Amino acid sequence: MSPPSSSASLRSAEALPRMSDADFEAFARIVRAETGIVLTEAKRSLLVSRLARRLRKLGLEGFASYRRLLESPDAGTERRALISAITTNVTSFFREPRHFETLAGLVPGFAARARNGERIRIWSAGCSTGQEPYSIAMVLLDQWPDAARFDVRILATDIDPEAVQQARDGVYDARLVTADAPAALRRQVGRGPAPGTIAIAEAPRKLIRFEELNLLGAWPFRGSFDVIFCRNVVIYFDGTTRRHLWQRFAERLHPDGWLFVGHSERIDPGLEALLAPSGITQYRRTAAPVGALGSGPAAVPQPLRDNDSSAYSR
Repeated sequence: MSPPSSSASLRSAEALPRMSDADFEAFARIVRAETGIVLTEAKRSLLVSRLARRLRKLGLEGFASYRRLLESPDAGTERRALISAITTNVTSFFREPRHFETLAGLVPGFAARARNGERIRIWSAGCSTGQEPYSIAMVLLDQWPDAARFDVRILATDIDPEAVQQARDGVYDARLVTADAPAALRRQVGRGPAPGTIAIAEAPRKLIRFEELNLLGAWPFRGSFDVIFCRNVVIYFDGTTRRHLWQRFAERLHPDGWLFVGHSERIDPGLEALLAPSGITQYRRTAAPVGALGSGPAAVPQPLRDNDSSAYSR
């Protein structure tokens, strides 16, 4: 399909309702409070485009009406829809392969510990539509086929309820699995429920629990993790929020546990005492106590769905 002509683009732009400065500032404030995402003026046109779809679906004439809806006392459901509308779920299986190569090197140690009765916990924080945690599970199973017999769990969370549901479904476009896809992926997918789709096999599914979770809110689980993936999430946060999140991850990692971040992300200066660089966008938890850096700004708890993820972190 050829790109739209300039006249078509102009007509499309003219069809969008106007967003006033006051409305934009209100939406940006709500989005930041709910998600930590900072929307600058440069993102206004994107916000207009995405929220215009909500206006059409709700039968609202303008952004002022939508703003009043979001600011009403019973706006919880629509605020969740807002999150789905403004978050971008760009992911793929085995994205940034070096992280999965490092993970593969950890699997023999995990297997030995599990056979000695220890638990293994991995967290995919900001899992989007599920390709990341399924890739993690496939790496484990590729080298440790009977992993499900042991106390091994992957917690996969995302703030977007629609993305979490798609991840749970585990059904994807068949074009995502190409002939040169990793063998670990090709072994763990089958024919999907509709033509042109694939479905994740049962073995990876058994290792994963998907939950809706706002990283800025309370984390309703206990214990520590051996590995945390949080990739291409904090790039949308301001410096204070980002630094505090890194510290919270450090609190939840075992000593020598691993943190994998996105290709354009780095741990903030001054946090190396907690998270030591160990390769490109890879960090290992040191033995230093988090309190040595100060308590940092407090996180603001956000409403969370009633769930029990404690089995993944006890």
